[in-house]
Amino acid sequence: MQARKTSPAPDTATKLFVLDTNVLMHDPTSLFRFEEHDIYLPMFVLEELDNGKKGMSEVARNARQASRFLDTIVSETAHDIEHGIPLQAQGSGAATGRLFLQTQFINHELPPTLEHGKADNAILGVVIFLQKQQPKRAVILVSKDINMRIKARALGLSAQDYYNDKVLEDTDLLYTGVLALPQDFWDKNGKDMKSGLQDGHTFYNIKGPLCRDLLVNQFVFQENGVNPFYAVVTAQDGNTAMLRTVTDYTHHKNAIWGITARNREQNFVLNMLMNPEIDFVTLLGQAGTGKTLLTLAAGLMQTLEHKLYSEIIITRVTVPVGEDIGFLPGTEEEKMTPWMGALDDNLDVLNKPDDEGGEWGRAATRDLIRSRIKVKSLNFMRGRTFINKYLIIDEAQNLTPKQMKTLITRAGPGTKVVCLGNIAQIDTPYLTEGSSGLTYVVDRFKGWEHSGHVTLQRGERSRLADHAGEVL
Repeated sequence: MQARKTSPAPDTATKLFVLDTNVLMHDPTSLFRFEEHDIYLPMFVLEELDNGKKGMSEVARNARQASRFLDTIVSETAHDIEHGIPLQAQGSGAATGRLFLQTQFINHELPPTLEHGKADNAILGVVIFLQKQQPKRAVILVSKDINMRIKARALGLSAQDYYNDKVLEDTDLLYTGVLALPQDFWDKNGKDMKSGLQDGHTFYNIKGPLCRDLLVNQFVFQENGVNPFYAVVTAQDGNTAMLRTVTDYTHHKNAIWGITARNREQNFVLNMLMNPEIDFVTLLGQAGTGKTLLTLAAGLMQTLEHKLYSEIIITRVTVPVGEDIGFLPGTEEEKMTPWMGALDDNLDVLNKPDDEGGEWGRAATRDLIRSRIKVKSLNFMRGRTFINKYLIIDEAQNLTPKQMKTLITRAGPGTKVVCLGNIAQIDTPYLTEGSSGLTYVVDRFKGWEHSGHVTLQRGERSRLADHAGEVL
C-alpha cells in the first residue's frame, strides 16, 4: 500500500529531523530545541512513548511529559496536522519550525536482513521514505541509540546524536575552580594593590586586566619556590578583585577530624567544605583523590564538634557496575547499605584507633558517628525539605540535570549540599560527560558567591591505584 501524497512541504532552506523515541524519553523539551528546522514523529514513536510511560523511573516521567507536550501542541492548534504545526521555542514567543506527525501508512522496502515489525526498523523505513520524497532537503535521523545511528548510516541515511542537552562540547573546557597565576601577575595586576589582615587571613585588593578572568570562590595559586601563594577570590568586579589567603589544612594544627590535606587541591577543598558561607560544593576527580574522605571529615567536624549541622545525609544513584543482584531485603537504609561500601571504608579511616579510649571507646565513637549519619535513597527525595543538614550526593555523575535540580532544591535553611563524582565513570544510559547533571551544575553555579568547585587532579589512595588509573 503506497503512502498518500500528504507530507511535509519541501523547504530546502530548513532541515527535517526525524526523532527517535529515546530522544524524547531523554529530554522531553527536545521538541522545542531545533530552532527553525522541522520535526517529524513516526507513529511508532508515539506507540513507544505510550508503552514507556508506566512506572516511577526518570524515563517513564519523561515519556509522560513528552506526551503532555504533544497533547498541548496538537490540541491548541487550528492548523492541519498533515501540513505541520508551528512550534514555539520555550521561553520566547518567536515561531520556530513545524511539527509533523505521521498520519499515513508508510510501507517502504527495507533490506531483507532487517526484521519487519520492529520499531527501530519501521522508523528507518520512514526516514528512507521522507528522504526519497524530498531529495533536495536534508532529512536527518536523531537518536541516542548508537546502533540505530550505525544502521541508518549503513543504509545511506543521515543520522546524528542529540546534542542540545550537552552543557559543553569539550569537557576539557569545564571549569576546574583552580587557576595558576602567571609569573607576571603581580606586575600587571598589583600596581595599585592594597592589603589588609582580618581573622588571620591576608586580603589583597588587586586591579588589572587579568582580574576579568577570575570568578568568585575560585582558588588561585603561584608556586615560585620558598613562598608559595594560595588564595581564594572573594569578590570580582570588572578589572578589580579581592583575594584572601586560605587556611593551611596541610598542617597538623588545622587537621579536620584527624585528616590533613595531602596536596594543593585537597587544601582548597577543605577550605570550601569548612566555609559556612558556601552552601553548594561540587567535587570532581578520579578514584582515590579523596573526595569522599574529605567531605565526610568536614561533615563530622561541623556536625559533632561545631554543631553547625544536625546530621549528615548521604545519597547516591543506585546504578550497578555489574549484573543486578535483585531485590534487597530490609528497610530503606538497609537496602542502601550494599551501595555504601565507600562510606564504611572512609569511616574506618576516620575512626582511627585510640589507645587511651580502648576498644570500648572506639566502639562508642563509631556508634556515635553512625547515629548522626543517615543513608537515604534518591527514590524518596521528591517533596522533602532538609533543614540544617549536611547533604552528600555521591556518584553524582550518573544524575540527569533534572534529577540534580530535584535534589538540590530539597535544601532548606542552614543546609549544605556537596556533590561528588567522576564524569569519566558514567554508568547511566544516554548520559555523557557533556550532558551529565554534575557537569550541568558545575557550569551553572560557577561564580556564585555561595558555591564552590574544585577538580582534584592527584590520587592519594596508593601507588598501585594511581598507576592503574594512568595505564588501564
